[in-house]
Formats: sequence, structure tokens, C-alpha cells
Amino acid sequence: MQVKRILVAVTALAAVAALAGCQSSDDGGNGGSDATSGGEATSGGDTTSGDDTTSGGDTDQQTSGEAVELSLWMLTQDGSQGTGIETIISGFEAANPGITIKLETRETDEHKDAMRQAAGTPAEPDLYFYWEGPGLGGELVDQGVSLDLTSYYQQYGWDARFSEAVLANITQYGGYHGVPWTIQGEALYYNKDLFAQAGIDALPTNYDELVAAADKLVAAGITPISVGGTVNWHVMRVLDSFIEAECGAETGNALNTLQASWADTPCVTEVFTDLKTWGDKYFNEGYMGIDNNQASDLFYMEVSAMQLEGTWFDAQIVDGGLDPEKVGILPFPTGTGRLYGFGEALYIGAQSKHPDEAAKFLDYMSSTSTQEQVVGIWGALSVNKDVAPATDNPLHALWPPIFDSATGLYLNNDQNMPLDATTEYWRIQNSVLTGDIAPENAGTEFQKFIDAR
Repeated sequence: MQVKRILVAVTALAAVAALAGCQSSDDGGNGGSDATSGGEATSGGDTTSGDDTTSGGDTDQQTSGEAVELSLWMLTQDGSQGTGIETIISGFEAANPGITIKLETRETDEHKDAMRQAAGTPAEPDLYFYWEGPGLGGELVDQGVSLDLTSYYQQYGWDARFSEAVLANITQYGGYHGVPWTIQGEALYYNKDLFAQAGIDALPTNYDELVAAADKLVAAGITPISVGGTVNWHVMRVLDSFIEAECGAETGNALNTLQASWADTPCVTEVFTDLKTWGDKYFNEGYMGIDNNQASDLFYMEVSAMQLEGTWFDAQIVDGGLDPEKVGILPFPTGTGRLYGFGEALYIGAQSKHPDEAAKFLDYMSSTSTQEQVVGIWGALSVNKDVAPATDNPLHALWPPIFDSATGLYLNNDQNMPLDATTEYWRIQNSVLTGDIAPENAGTEFQKFIDAR
């Protein structure tokens, strides 16, 4: 499989993002749906987990010789994802008598709030799920919440388990922070029947053709795309993609890492004009009053024709009751060749009293035998380079060619920007949609905030 080519391109982008993270203020991180927390949500097979006999996966005794309970904080795990995490935990506990995992799950915004509130206190979990970007994972690394795992990478040989590109965001802060959990691509999932009903005979290959397709859907009485406005990051995905389409990769990177002026870069007005147009013409009615899950329901019920989601959506479509054969996947046609996407990791808390046992869990979770049993649940591709893509869902097979044909990744902006900038980015995004800020003034408004930081 040639997924390596796209993932190698992540390394360069991660370096740019890491630089932005280093230049962030003391609260580099991600805001939320209430302007205090939030971010990308990927949560939505009954098997027995295995271990990797070549890399420390064969662990049948706890390190301390005493009973140990490890706390693990994650996003809410529903449907097949809930079954998948239970499979991993039960398999690990069976292989490691005396070590138990206490799983605590929360919705996206609540998870971020909980991690920020626990930072620097004894309430920090032993293990936690978080995103890898400088504005998310970097926030907690900067606060000393994450334990540097360099010694465990050496002990278990994890460098050999993951590609260099998958590890790019793990090593961007110096040392090793976290073990990769997912590598996620994001694209437009579309309903084939609704496209045909609207007379869309060929998939859009550029942004103008995407707009033309949206117009055809409106003319046919079909909602072009569903978004949930109460969680800012769901609308943000569309805005991020407009930046890539209107500004290009180089200028987009500079804007997204706050290295270029949002007031003086001409494409910024076009970006916010696009956002206002899509909000008025193409988003689902009442989108500002629903969340991402409610938006997904519109897609499952075949009310909306598209939704901008990631590889995790493959499983959620099945869980939502929509036949995956009715669905196609279209990379947002930005014209740059880059794919929208990001990575996620499981981290060991710096205050954990049982880091050795926590490392055993991470080794077990990421081992080839375990990943082979859960691949496809959280994403079409495993982070373990020796694990083939899942075949139980026809949508999984669509992702490898998408990754292979892409020239790089552009990150979600709540993973690029520090917390305060993300919060302001979302305020301006929403103000443009509600008409409180004119598109031509949005960039200047955002730059004023950046300059005042």
C-alpha cells in the first residue's frame, strides 16, 4: 500500500504546525462550542484482543506485582466504537492479571474541559485520549500534563511499529508524547442517489464545480450539506476547506499558523464570502441550533446530500442505519492536492503513579494483533504500518486511493491555533454567518485580535 507517500508529506506540515505551537501564547490549545472547549470528534466487533509477540505485547504480569487500576479518559464511545474499546480493554486485562482499566468517557467539549481542569492536579488520569496538533495536544504538553515516553519507545521498539510520518506529531515537541491512536482523513461523504436525483452526472473536480453541484441540489429541493452549528468545529471544517481552496497551500499554511496577516491577504475576504454564501444557500435549515450528531441524522435519513466528515464516519454511517453502498467519498476539491486530516493519540499522564503499566496498555493497544481486530472502527487505516485496511465496510476501500493520490495534509484549524485564537476564529465565523460581521471585515477583525495577543 502506498499510503506512506501522503503520510510522509505530513512531516513537513507538522514541522510548520509545531513552529506555530512554539510561538503560541501560554494557552495554546483549542476552544469549544461554547467558546471555552471543543474540537474534532471522532466517536460514534465483538472480538478478543491479541498481543504483539515481537514488540512487548506479550504481557501477562503487572509491573509492580500488586493490583493496579489505570484510569483512561476518552471521548464517548458508541456503537461499534464502544464495542471496540471494550474489546481492547478486556483483552488487555485478560493478558495482564492484576491490572484493570477504569474507562471514563465524555462528549468532545466535556472531555476537553475535564482535561484542562485536571491539568496539574492529582485528578489527572493515567491515560488520556487527545488530538496531536500544536493547538490541542500541544496545549497539554506545554502544561506538563503529558509524560515524555522516550524510554518506552526504546523499550518496546515503537519506532518500528509506526511510520515516520505518523510519528511526526508525536515527536514535534521534542521527545515522544503519546502513542498514535488514529490517522484521519476528512472529505465530503455524499449520497449517490441524491446526487443522481439532482442530475449531478460527474463528481466535482474543483471548487467551482462543487458550487455548481450544490446549486443543482438546491434546485432539486435537496439540502446540499448538513452541519451542526452548536459545536463550532463542525462548521469550521467547511471554513478551513474554503481557506485551502481560495488561498492555496502556502498562503493557507501561513494564515492558519498566524504567520500571515488576515487583514492584508486578499483571499481572506473571498473565504468569508464563501462561508456566508454557503450558510445562506447550502447549509441545512436551522443549522445554528443543532449539533454534529443531529446533522449526521439528516445525512443518515437521506435529507442532506453531503457531510464533511472523517474516516471514523465509515462506521458511524452503518451504526446510523444508512446503507454504505449508497455513499461515496469526495475529497473537498480545493485544487491544492492536499487532503484535510489530522492525527489522534493516547497519552500517559505525567502524574500517573503507574506509568509502566500504562505503557503496557499502549503497547497492547497498538500491537499488530490487536490492531488487526479493531481496524476500521475508528478509521479506515490503522496507525500500525503492518496492518492492512479493514474490509468489512465498503467505504474503507475508498480511503487508501484518496490518501495515495494526495500530496499532503492540511490540519483542522482548532489544531493549528492556540485556544484563544481558536475561540476568536469561531466567534468571527459565527458572526459572519449571522450577519453581524460583513465578510469583507472578518479578516481585519481577526487580525486585530491576533495583534493584541
